[in-house]
Parts: sequence; structure tokens; C-alpha cells
Amino acid sequence: MQQRALLYYLLFACLCIMLAQNESYKLPRRGRRRMHYRGLRRNSLGNRRPNKQPQTKSPIPTTQLQSIPLINTDGDITETIDSLIGLDGHESSYSVLPGKEGRCFANGMIMYDKAAWSPKPCVTCLCSKGKVLCDETLCRPLSCHRTRIPEGECCPVCTDIVLTSISLRDASEFSGDSPDVTVTATQTVYTPIEGDILLKKEIELPENKKNIVKENRQRKRIKTQGKRKKQEHENNQKDEESQRRIEEEKRRAYEEEELQIEKELRKKEEESEENEHEGDEDEDQEEEDILRGDVFRMPPRFPIPEPSAEIPPLPPGCSILDNTASCINAKLTQIPPIMDAELIAIEFVGNFITSIPDDAFNGIPNLERIDLRKNNITSSGIGPQAFKVLKNLKRLYLDENALVHIPPSLPSTLDELKINENQLHAIDENSFQDLKNLVTLELEGNKLSEANVSPLAFQPLKSLSYLRLGRNKYRTIPQGLPHSIEELYLDNNQIEEITEICFNHTKNLNIIVLRHNKIEESRIAPLAWINHENLESIDLSYNKLYHVPSYLPKSLVHLILIENQIDRIPGFVFGHMKPGLEYLYLSYNKLDDYGIDPVSFYGAYHSLREIFLDHNQLKSVPLGIAEMRSLNFLRLNNNKIRSVPPERICKTRLNLENDEDDEDDESEEEHDYEDSQLEHLHLEYNYINTRDLSPYAFSCVRSYSSVILKPQKTK
Repeated sequence: MQQRALLYYLLFACLCIMLAQNESYKLPRRGRRRMHYRGLRRNSLGNRRPNKQPQTKSPIPTTQLQSIPLINTDGDITETIDSLIGLDGHESSYSVLPGKEGRCFANGMIMYDKAAWSPKPCVTCLCSKGKVLCDETLCRPLSCHRTRIPEGECCPVCTDIVLTSISLRDASEFSGDSPDVTVTATQTVYTPIEGDILLKKEIELPENKKNIVKENRQRKRIKTQGKRKKQEHENNQKDEESQRRIEEEKRRAYEEEELQIEKELRKKEEESEENEHEGDEDEDQEEEDILRGDVFRMPPRFPIPEPSAEIPPLPPGCSILDNTASCINAKLTQIPPIMDAELIAIEFVGNFITSIPDDAFNGIPNLERIDLRKNNITSSGIGPQAFKVLKNLKRLYLDENALVHIPPSLPSTLDELKINENQLHAIDENSFQDLKNLVTLELEGNKLSEANVSPLAFQPLKSLSYLRLGRNKYRTIPQGLPHSIEELYLDNNQIEEITEICFNHTKNLNIIVLRHNKIEESRIAPLAWINHENLESIDLSYNKLYHVPSYLPKSLVHLILIENQIDRIPGFVFGHMKPGLEYLYLSYNKLDDYGIDPVSFYGAYHSLREIFLDHNQLKSVPLGIAEMRSLNFLRLNNNKIRSVPPERICKTRLNLENDEDDEDDESEEEHDYEDSQLEHLHLEYNYINTRDLSPYAFSCVRSYSSVILKPQKTK
């Protein structure tokens, strides 16, 4: 009975071993077909060559791959896999061949015995009885012009439009099923249809080319077998003892980590099974597409830009920021060609530009501001159509150039034009034609005068409000000023007289600056500006005035008379002003105690806020200062003042000590202290003895720290 049971057990064990052996090396039919076609397809695409390459070249050498013995569970060597890598050095597809014993640990994963994987492109590894054997693939050289490495591949492939490959009819030779089968060579041509779509066509090669292909393959096969035998001999000579030691250490490490990653391995196995199932469907679809010869799409390519005219780069020293091209002090001799419709401003300050040709701004038609200051531009160098293309130009700066005339054909959109410090010596009636939107015009530092400026020159400027004509050669106020003018600057000229008709048509005039001229108060006509209702500021500094001018505008607020020869302020000179003068500057004149009357400031007591009387010849504080209840700033420094009586700057009760019954007056004096606005008082550089000052002298000043008394002069 025991013998029979033992016999059954042995028969059952043999059956199990045979089944396991058959299952270990047998691949499913669909899997074999998929691997076969996939390897063939990769080989076909990887070996693309230009169609014109001759087929008579010697076969390209491939790397001899190591022969790896596969060990069965019973320890016998049953067969040898020549290579785990596809034909001609291409890596094989990832596959796992399950085994029973001798699992391997690699890259954090446990691989079964006889499992093959690719840890990275061009490297294929095999698990053989717990030992990891890896082989690296070398790429064959290509003779095409353009190559690329496909994603997931290790070797480059040709990217030429016309490619060659071996037909699918040669699959039998690569699979190894029938090596003696007659070879039929064909040529595969990919014809572009639309964009990246290519149409695959097979064309059978002539008989002589078939023989060449067959001969090359036979040579390659013989060479590969020789290298394979040599490699086997070298492997047998390796030290088996060192291999056992390494294997034992690896097994020990694998066993220690096996328990820790067992759960993770199970999870990955489940995920890989799902992915493998999905991959099978995708690969089957790919195989069907190839067998049908359907149209397929090549990998996407970068778009090829359409050919266009080359845009010249900016010269050295130039940059573009915030839609502004800046070339400041870049040593330019001409305006560089710029093609950028988005630019709104250019700054070419401090260069050596001499001309503005007609096509200078053709590439930048949307400019709003042009700054060409400090160059050498001449009037003859500006083309008649230089600014014609600029339909949005607002500001044009041409200061410090060599212009003798106003540039022609300026855009009607201009609202600011500056041509200061040039050589302008003539302005005719057409110079500002069509500039009806111009608001600001600056022509300072030229050679203009009433002799070379037409009386009709400014008539087209209907919107002009700001005009600067300083540092020219005018002897009289320019005629024909536009009605819209609000600010007029005529400083540093040679003006001697202001006639009654000078400002007849400028009723909107608000500011007049006439400093550094030769005006005398006797040469100012009584009706020159007295009736102007908007004229608020007049600057007559650095002239030849001896008295404060009479017949000043009724609306005057600022009067600046610095650095004249004024020695007298006539009485009631400010009496006709409404609402009243607020700022009076009389510094650096010749005023003394006799030049200021008790009624000199009549009409301005309630309005004056600042009075500058410094650098004169006053020996005492002028009368009337204490009556100015709105006064905020008083300068009396650099005079000859020796004392400050209590009642000259601030009213006190001292005058009311003998009148004890006059309570109303006393309350009024207290009210004066409360209403005082004086905050700044300068009395330095006089002859004041500060010890003799009354404690009530500055009682109306809001802060004693604002009273400047030091230093004082000595005798």
C-alpha cells in the first residue's frame, strides 16, 4: 500500500514539473504575435535611411550580446537565450516571465525568476536564480541628415520624409522560426499627405537588390554567432566563488526587505495587470493598423514660422522699456531703423544726429512723443514729409539743435512743441499752420525779435495757453498773441516799454514774466493792463524801476519786484485792487524809512500774506505792518534796523494803560492777538540789541522759535 502511494506521489510530482516547465517558456499566441510585430516595427522605424542610399554597403556591425543561461527549478540548464534585446541592438519590450524560485530585488521591486525588464533606455536586465544580469545596447550609426530620439527609445532614428524599412514579409527570419526561408526585400516609402500625416506604401525591390539584402543578413548572422560563442567562453571562465558570495549577500538583503515591501508589491502587481490589459488592447489596435497599411500620424513638430523681412536690431546703447525706445548718449549719427508699431515714444537725447529723413518714422507710426534734444539736427536735414506718417504725435522736443526755421508739415495733433536753444531767426505766418491743438510752445534761447517774427505768426494757434519766448532779442511785447494765451514768459530780452495795445486781445492772461529786461515805471502805459480781470501774477524783477508801478491790474495777487532800484512805495498804490494783493516781494532794492508812507499799504492790510523787504536800507520797522491781520511771513533781515518798538509788529495794551475806562478798546486788542496769523519773522543781520527788546514786541507771533534774531551786525 505504501509503495503504491509513493508511486502515485512521484507520478504527480513529474506531471507538475512538466506542466510548470511548459508554462514557463510558452507565451500566449497573441503575446508572441504582439512582441513579434512590435520588435519588427521598432526595427523598421529605427533603421530608416534615405531612399537614395545604396544597398551594397557592408552590414553595419552590431554589439555582441551576452548569452544568459536560464535555469529551471530542478537546477538543470535547459536552454540559452541569445539576447534579451531585439534584433540589431534594439531593446525588447518589457515582459515578466514568472518563475518559482530565485527571485531578484532591483530598484525597490521584487522580480520573479526569469523576469526581464528595462530599468532605463538601452539597458535590459534578466533575473536568473536570484542573480541580476544586465546588458547595454549600442546604437548603430545613421547616414541620414536629421535624426531624433523617440520618447522611450534609446537610439536615434531618421526624420527625413522618405524612409526605408524591411517589409513585414521578412518577419519569419527575425522570429527565428525558419531561418532558411527565402527572403523577399521590399522598400517602404512614407509619402506626406497633410501636415504631419504620412502614407505608408510598400514597393518590391528589384532582384539584384534582393540578393544584396539577403547576403548582408547572412553575413550579419554569421558574425553575431561568432561573437556569441566567444562571449559564452568568457562567461564560463568567471570566478564562480565570487559569484556565489555576491549572490548570497544579495539574497540576504532581499530577504530582509521582502517583508517590508510585500504589501507594496501586491498593490503594484494589481496595477500592472490592469495596465497590461489596457496596453494589450492598444497594441492590438496598433498591429491591426500596420497590417492594414492605414495612414498614421508622425510625432508633432514645432511650427515653422513664415518667412518675413528681417527686423534690424537696435544699435548698442539702446533699449526698449514700456513702449519707449531709449538711445540716450548712444553716439548715434542718424535715427536707427525701428520696426515696432507698438512704440509710443522715442528718446534719442545727446547724440550726433544731423537729419530726419522722410522715412525716419515709417516703422513706428504710432509715436506720441519724440525727444531729440541735444543733437546736431539742421533745418535742411529735415525732410518735408518727415512727420507726415505720425498721426498720433502729441509732444516734440528739439531743444539744443541747429535749427534756423520751424520744421515743416508738423502734425496737427501736436499739443506740445519745444525748440529751445537753437538758431531760429525767423517765423513767418505759415510756420505754425494747422497747429490748432497746440497748447505749449517754447522758443527760448533763439534769435527772435519783433523784426523777424510776423505779427500773424501766432494766429493759427487757437488753443495756445503757454508761451515761452525768453532769451531772445525782443524790444517790445510781441504782437498778434492768440486770445487763448494764459502764461507769457518774456524774460531775458531787451524790452523797454509796455504800450496800451500790447495786451488788448489777451483777456485770459494770468501770468506775465518780464524779469531781466529794461523796463522803467514811466514806460508802462496806464491802460496797459489795469482792466485785466484774470491777470494775477506779474514778475518785473531785474529791471530799471525806481518806484512801485502804478496802474497795476485790479486782479493782481503776486507782485515780484526783486533787484530793482526802488526807493519808494507810493501811497494808495494798492488801493484799487480787488480782492487785494497777497504776495509782495521787494528784496534787494533801496527802500528806506522815507520811502514808505503810512498809507503805502492801504488797500492791502486785510489781504497781504507775505512781504519781503530784506536787503534794503530800512532803519526801523515800516509803519502799517501791525495792521496786517493776514500776514504770515515777514522778512526784514539785512537792513539797518536798530530797535523794534512794541507797536510796530504787534499791537499791545501799553497804549491803553492811561485809559482804564475804555474796556471796549481793551477787548478789541485782545481780539487782535487771537486773529494774528504771523508765523515767520526774520530780523537777522541788523543792528538790534536783543536785550533792549520789549517782551511784548513779538507777542502776536504764534511761535517764538519762528522769530529769527541772530546773528546781528556790529557797529
